This record gives sequence, C-alpha cells and structure tokens, in this order.
Amino acid sequence: MALFAAFPLPAQAAIVGTCTIVIGASGTMKSNPAINIFGSKQAGGSSAGATITASSLLCTILNLLDCYSVSAPAPIAFTSAPSGGDTNVTFDTVFRLDGSGVDIPGSSPQRVINGTHSVQVDLTATKSSGIFPAGNYQGTVTLRCE
Repeated sequence: MALFAAFPLPAQAAIVGTCTIVIGASGTMKSNPAINIFGSKQAGGSSAGATITASSLLCTILNLLDCYSVSAPAPIAFTSAPSGGDTNVTFDTVFRLDGSGVDIPGSSPQRVINGTHSVQVDLTATKSSGIFPAGNYQGTVTLRCE
C-alpha cells in the first residue's frame, strides 16, 4: 500500500448523470435572391428542433459547477450536394435554448441546468464567390450535450 501512496494514480472524474437528446423536426434551408446563401433563417426556411433532458447529480449538489453544456458546431461540408456545391462555402450555426430568441454561436457551449430544454438550430452556408449550382443539398448539424 505504501507504494501506491508514493506513486498516486491519476484521478478520473465524470459527470454523474445523463443527457438525452431527442431529435424533433428537421430544418429547411432556403436560398437568398442572389443564390449565394443557403440558410434556415432565409425567407421560407425553418429551424431544426430537438429536446434535451439533462440530469446531473453533481450539478444539483455543486450548484452549476459540474453541469452539462450544449453546443451545435457547424459542419465542414454539406452531407450531400451537387458537383461544385461545396466549393468556396463556409458554414455557420446558431442555436437557441428554451425559446429564448437569443442566438448562441454554435461552437459556444452553453451550460444547462437539470431538466428538459427545447433547442432550435439554424444552419447557414455562404458561398464566397459565385452562386450555388442547381440541385439538392443536405446539411447535418451535430447537437452535442457533454
């Protein structure tokens, strides 16, 4: 036993609890009149939705010191697109929690308290030069709770 005391093992910690994501409605991306922006915030577009249920014992005990965080980082490409559809394109995401109406950048984790939270996610694809070629596009945003 004395040997273990002299060479302590690294301590591992984990959140004691669960975070469940239930995917709701898929979003719809529409183009702007110049056809160089596709986004769910464009006229006729719609946000994707999900419900997150977070439950962390330590979050309750430590008063927000070890709670789950939600983020929705932007993808690096479309899931599917016609030839040239991904060329010179940047992606951006925002999300909103609990109907707040406040856009949170997708790559900025937002701490959530225990309970059920609604999430709305918007994706925007911007072509820096030219226009998007005609065809079908699909984008996927990964919603994270960690």
